Amino acid sequence: MTLYLNDLGLLCAAGNSRPEVIKRLLAGDRSGLIATDAFGPTTIVGQINSELPGIGPRYRIYNCRNNQLLLAALSQIRTTVDRMIEKFGVDRIGVVLGTSTSGVRNTELALAYQAKHGALPEGFHYKQQQMGAGADFLSEYLGVTGPAYTISTACSSSGKAFASARRLINLELCDAVIVGGADSLCRLTINGFAALESLSNGYCKPFGLHRNGINIGEAASLFVLSKEPGPVALLGIGASSDAYHFSAPDPVGTAVIAAMQKALHDAGKRPDEVDYLNLHGTATVLNDAMESKAVNAVFGNQIAASSSKGMTGHTLGAAAALELGFCWLLLTESEHGALIPNINDDEPDTGLAPLHLVQKGESLGRGIQVCQSNSFAFGGNNLSIVVARA
Repeated sequence: MTLYLNDLGLLCAAGNSRPEVIKRLLAGDRSGLIATDAFGPTTIVGQINSELPGIGPRYRIYNCRNNQLLLAALSQIRTTVDRMIEKFGVDRIGVVLGTSTSGVRNTELALAYQAKHGALPEGFHYKQQQMGAGADFLSEYLGVTGPAYTISTACSSSGKAFASARRLINLELCDAVIVGGADSLCRLTINGFAALESLSNGYCKPFGLHRNGINIGEAASLFVLSKEPGPVALLGIGASSDAYHFSAPDPVGTAVIAAMQKALHDAGKRPDEVDYLNLHGTATVLNDAMESKAVNAVFGNQIAASSSKGMTGHTLGAAAALELGFCWLLLTESEHGALIPNINDDEPDTGLAPLHLVQKGESLGRGIQVCQSNSFAFGGNNLSIVVARA
């Protein structure tokens, strides 16, 4: 059964609306990456620069930045969501999200307040940082009563949410699912990746010769998935787990190759039928080396490919949904097949397996029909998704 991505709402360092995001991505604009010391030692992050909607007193136990990001993304698709609720009923609408930190920033701020004043601040609630808080919040806010839960598998979290959401519909437990993810900036992740020596000492350089780590970003991306025909079809999902190492990828990339091949098989597509591949492309030495080898093994060096993280930062648990959103935008709003460039402001690394990394201004010269997107995570949680113009 073919399912469709009927609508998309997203915001990230590249913009706060679909038109702004696609315009800045195609231009190779990385101005959304900024230096800050708000989370510890000065580092470059992908920060959302937007006034976010408030969460009223009725939902005060959910009041955190992560849920504000979700609410901002929801506002962009609210008309479609309301139409689905009216058509199918509140009990047939599910919510499946991915995150890696949820609202832990609220707890960081609350503990800092407690250290200074001797008590937690009024209004703080543990629910604000729970992994499942986002799905619970959206479900409560919309009044839907279908299955609502959150998946947390590090940087593939929101990608795994699509596999789970699709399953809910195929099992006839839901008629439509609000699916996606959100992650917001916090000290926990920035200092954690610093301890792993995985943060870049400047702007990240995906697949660049001098790449040395990631820039962490924040984002929210929400879709409406259903059986109703829509602009983009969800064709294939491939998942694998290599369990090679807690944080390092298997350098051979065997399980990553399997995930991409499974997604293609599920979609009924050959590698040469994919127009564009959004790479996981974290800009770490090991990830990019592995991914270039794996992609070359499946696609050769002909497929147009890029990492968008050079403009958004790595948005962790939200990355898979965000970057699938970029593919949705290419399929629906990219004129003449304009492609997202691989921005790294660096020399090519000729030691990597050869890839066709998209350059600024590059275009297919025709409408983009099929896109694929990769997301990999600590512990070897690998995912690849194929979507197509419907």
